[in-house]
Amino acid sequence: MSMFESLGRFGTAIKHAHNRNRSVRALNSLPPEIQKDIGWPVSPRNDPQVTFSALLLGSAR
Repeated sequence: MSMFESLGRFGTAIKHAHNRNRSVRALNSLPPEIQKDIGWPVSPRNDPQVTFSALLLGSAR
């Protein structure tokens, strides 16, 4: 395996992780009623740990 193949695989993995995190942020931003309708676990809105992680990581999960 060449170095460029490894770099390509790392780049693809990073791209997939970015897309997955963007999707999670979009689902978390939906109102709780819609989250329940689609089967997404409702994120607690007033939990201090969630607020802290949102400030640090940019998403509630």
